Amino acid sequence: MSDFFIAEPLKKHFTDDPDKAFEKIFHLEGEDYRLVKARRTFRFELDGKGYFAKVHRGIGWKEIFKDLFLFKLPILGAQNEFSALELLNAKNIPTMKSAAFGKRGWNPARQHSFLITEELANMVSLEDFVNDERFPALRRVIFDTLASSLGAMHSAGVNHRDCYICHYLLNPEQAVPGDVKLFVIDLHRAQIRKSVPFRYRVKDVAGILFSSFDLKPSGRELLRFAAIYSRVNPQIKRDGRFWSAVSKAARKLYKKEFGRDPQ
Repeated sequence: MSDFFIAEPLKKHFTDDPDKAFEKIFHLEGEDYRLVKARRTFRFELDGKGYFAKVHRGIGWKEIFKDLFLFKLPILGAQNEFSALELLNAKNIPTMKSAAFGKRGWNPARQHSFLITEELANMVSLEDFVNDERFPALRRVIFDTLASSLGAMHSAGVNHRDCYICHYLLNPEQAVPGDVKLFVIDLHRAQIRKSVPFRYRVKDVAGILFSSFDLKPSGRELLRFAAIYSRVNPQIKRDGRFWSAVSKAARKLYKKEFGRDPQ
């Protein structure tokens, strides 16, 4: 996989020269959404079209050793998210579309990288849409689509690691009973393997359940969610141990966040 590419709509603005493109992209002006020491996430427009960019300036050896000490793989830059997006798009799992990507530097602590994605316009997060008056009529198809998307992602070998309903988007104007398209976003910490390990499948599904508890899903809804997820991701068919671990992890998350058990 190339360490540098720019899709056709952006080539005329950033050229094919990696060094010049890096300098221009790293100094783009736009609306900041997240600004931390080593990473900036912002929105910008070119030719009337919206884009989101993430630029990474190297996390430093201190952060790398901190993660390794905690038995976590450090996230060095945009590579994880770019690779996950390419794979999910190849599998026709709705997500963001990459418009440009670059990585340079052999030193992992000082590696620079960027990822530009096309804006998903007119979208709201699923977390916000649950308060929309149209949500009750779409509740069943939304949960079905969520289970199918998550199962397909895991079946493709991708685990999210920040998997909550706030990281799924939909266009309210295009959502109708029987047809809701959910886009998974924020794959900064995503991992790719031939097969997603048990603990990471549990973590992702528990995150969805935890963030849905206040919607008070019925037992029937949970069984339907499990059936659809299992049908799409055959790794865990009839795996009672898996669903027991998911329930336990989700309840633990909820109690940690809110200081009480879910109702």
